[in-house]
Amino acid sequence: MPDLTPLAFAALGLLAEAPMHPYEMFQTMLQRREDRNVKVRPGTLYHQVGRLADLGYAEVVGTDRAGNRPERTTYAITDAGRTALEAGLRRMVAEPTDEYPQFRLAVSHVDNLPAPEAVTAFRTRIDALRAERDGHDEAIAGLQAKGLAERYWLDVAYARAVLTAQIDWLTAVADRLDGGDIPWEGPALSGTPLQTSKDTTR
Repeated sequence: MPDLTPLAFAALGLLAEAPMHPYEMFQTMLQRREDRNVKVRPGTLYHQVGRLADLGYAEVVGTDRAGNRPERTTYAITDAGRTALEAGLRRMVAEPTDEYPQFRLAVSHVDNLPAPEAVTAFRTRIDALRAERDGHDEAIAGLQAKGLAERYWLDVAYARAVLTAQIDWLTAVADRLDGGDIPWEGPALSGTPLQTSKDTTR
């Protein structure tokens, strides 16, 4: 089964709801704030939908023209496309994957900063994450006001929950570091030093 780009996969998910033309997909993605999950550009989306058709995952079901606007081609998902979509969803939801986020790398080496600077950096990030969470709250309120079913914006709710967990963890660490509960000086290993083969008495 060919690998699909995140944008192609998102497009396939929309076609599973109903036949659409690419511009309609683009507008729907923006309305649902899917641009938070994938990079959405009209030209790229048109290209990805064409690739879905080439792979047999989508098929042309009609064309229409409104006034002097360019002709719009409507696509529908095929049985092969639905199979690919379902298989991809099962894998992506059930199987954690290795990701290498920049922040986690930074945290693993944050001890190279003086403790006060680390606290400041943590608290600055907390403020930014709170602002981002406020944006998610606004998005959720807007989607609810439009009457969009919750199953279509579970990703926004998930992102908000992850932000809240990050804020809580960072706040606890910053408070402990600020209060001196996390030693910032001294040996890397606490307790009795580990013995090596050279240290062992024969």
